[in-house]
Amino acid sequence: MPGTASRSRVATRTALPDDLPAVVSLVRQHRVEAHAEGVLTGQLPGAAAAGGFARLLADPAHCVVLAVLPGPDGELPVGLAVLGVDPLSVLLGVPQVTVDNLVVHREHRRIGVGTALLSAAADFAAEVGADHVVATAGGHEPERLRFLGRMGFAPLSTRRIVPRETLVRALAAWQRSRRAIPVPRRVPSLGRRS
Repeated sequence: MPGTASRSRVATRTALPDDLPAVVSLVRQHRVEAHAEGVLTGQLPGAAAAGGFARLLADPAHCVVLAVLPGPDGELPVGLAVLGVDPLSVLLGVPQVTVDNLVVHREHRRIGVGTALLSAAADFAAEVGADHVVATAGGHEPERLRFLGRMGFAPLSTRRIVPRETLVRALAAWQRSRRAIPVPRRVPSLGRRS
């Protein structure tokens, strides 16, 4: 697991079950900034969020990392990264670590929080034997894209998202309008006759 990394006073550590409120708060901020409020409203019942978080923390293929600063009442969570091992990359024999929900609290940017989180991702990648780290950022997140670019990340792919109900409606509409593909007619050749 990623240990403690620091630049100035920023440290990283693996999240604990008691960190759920801080994690949910940071994820909500990330979704608002990514213009994805409809994807995760954060309005999950407490038991559902706690159960999902507990499963994530218990999953050996994932690691939830918090960036913290010392505060007057203990630690102040200021950043989050959910690290995972991409299952398809394992199948192909070249494991990659994914960095999802890389978020730095808006009031604590430009002090090394993002760098500390990526350092934890590099440590996690070394731990699981991965040679590559893949981070997710939306096309409308220019600050995050610039930061990742400065850290050496290059564009890889475009991920798209759709609500399940919208996909079901689109598939049903496609099925209704689906017609047999017409077979092209052969045009007689206009060859010379002798």
